[in-house]
Amino acid sequence: MSERSVLTIGTFDGVHLGHAELLRAARRIADERAARVVALVFDPSPAEALRPGAAPPRLTTLAQRRRAMSALGVDEVVPLDPGPRVLTTPAEGFIAELVARYAPLAMVEGPDFRFGLRRAGDVALLRALGAAHGFAVRVPEQREAGLLDGTVVPARSSVARWLISHGRVGDAALVLGRAHELEGVVAPGQRLGRALGVPTANLATPCMSPGDGVYAGTAHLPPIEPGGPERAVPAAVNVGARPTVGGAARTIEAHLMMEPPGAAGSAQGPGRAWSPLPGLPEYGWPLRLELLSRLRDQVRFDGLGALRAQIARDLRQAWQIAAEPARA
Repeated sequence: MSERSVLTIGTFDGVHLGHAELLRAARRIADERAARVVALVFDPSPAEALRPGAAPPRLTTLAQRRRAMSALGVDEVVPLDPGPRVLTTPAEGFIAELVARYAPLAMVEGPDFRFGLRRAGDVALLRALGAAHGFAVRVPEQREAGLLDGTVVPARSSVARWLISHGRVGDAALVLGRAHELEGVVAPGQRLGRALGVPTANLATPCMSPGDGVYAGTAHLPPIEPGGPERAVPAAVNVGARPTVGGAARTIEAHLMMEPPGAAGSAQGPGRAWSPLPGLPEYGWPLRLELLSRLRDQVRFDGLGALRAQIARDLRQAWQIAAEPARA
């Protein structure tokens, strides 16, 4: 039998304020009992396994969830594949296996937790099984979040997805407890930004992209030296099909600003756009984008001159938001 643990199970997509409340509760119990916090994290989600192509989009990769959960006091994140064996095990047998493997002294779950074959298990059954197997069950209250307009909403992954899909990344951050991040690798594009004097990094990511528009963000770049720190620079991020230049495919393009952008009417001016770090290929390197604020809708401009002038305004506004002293 393993050393005693405080156990929690779920997909934890987004690791939002509700998840944070649950994980902090698990950490408090573990500290009181000299135990470890172990999180079993579905990857992919059960919805992805059961309804491929129809499941809600992912807010976070497994790596993102690991980082966020570790910061909240989780000692071990164990990926749990929702394959046939897991999904077809009766609720009682599922918990019995967890008891044998992880020796939980407590389990901490949300009020809508379901488990076992056909999701037959609920919190009431979990409490009964806890009494039979000798572990406590804690169910923290549902967390809420106040949005920018004063609306109060439950802190749920579905709420964060709705906000992000409508471009409301500032409100989504209030539900998540931090800015929504897109994590992936830089992929080849059509180099249209370079032709306009505004080179961009084209991001390929499994994370949910926001509604079409232009956003202010922070780009996290790979370290210069192996094992060194990431570098964070302001970014202007375009999401959509680029209607002015005849784009059709939806893309995520980030202009990374190492210095303040130039004067009005010049998209780049004296500012220096980011180029691949020494030792990195042109494509294939990792990039994270924090989306801080939505600047505007995607618009079809009358010509490239009008587009360049608007890009210059976008870059200045994105710099002001991402490079403000509060984020330094």
